[in-house]
Order: sequence, then C-alpha cells, then structure tokens
Amino acid sequence: MKKNKIIYWSTTVLFAAFMTFSAIPDMLKVPEAIQFITHLGYPEYFIPFIGLAKLLGSISILIPSFKKIKEWAYAGLVFDLIAAVYSIFMTDGYDPGMLMMIPIFAVVATSYIYNTKVNGVN
Repeated sequence: MKKNKIIYWSTTVLFAAFMTFSAIPDMLKVPEAIQFITHLGYPEYFIPFIGLAKLLGSISILIPSFKKIKEWAYAGLVFDLIAAVYSIFMTDGYDPGMLMMIPIFAVVATSYIYNTKVNGVN
C-alpha cells in the first residue's frame, strides 16, 4: 500500500505542477502565451479562462476528499492536453516536439490509475 501511495503522490504532484506552470502564463496573459494561443485560433479572452481552469483542476487533483470533483478535474485536464495537441497538429502539422506529450500523458494516466487504487474511486 505504501508503494501505491508513493507512486500516486509523486505522479500527481508532478502532473499538478506541470499544469500549474502552464496555467500561470495564461492567467497573467504573458505575451508569449497570448501569441501562442491566438496562433492556434483561440480568442484572447479564452486565455485567462483556460489558465484559471487548469489551476483549479491542478488544485482539485491534490485534494483527497473531493472524489467526484477530482474525477472531473482529471477529465478536464486531459481534455485540455488533447485539445492542445490537436490544435497544434491542425494549425502547424506534425512537429516532433509533440512527442514530449507522451510522458505527460503517461504521468497523468499513472496518477489517475493509482488514484483509484489509493482513494478507492471506481
């Protein structure tokens, strides 16, 4: 059981940190974030919204007691990652840099799987 908790917390904190660090430039409307997201075709008003959603989702997956909210947060964060990859692919075509998303998807999958083991979510 201790091994499961170590795997769960290490992957969850790693994923939450990744999503938080990607949310902060969006929330602060950093020029590079605005340029990147508007290049993908999204309106500028969407940027702080998605940043706040990512931050709230990151916080939610770290709180053990809110099981249903955590499920929704995992779903929302994964949808965000899938949408990002899809948007980049449709806008700029294939880029080998997209392969860096594979370890991120592996981390979130591991976090989610071990969430069900540690916290008893079905």
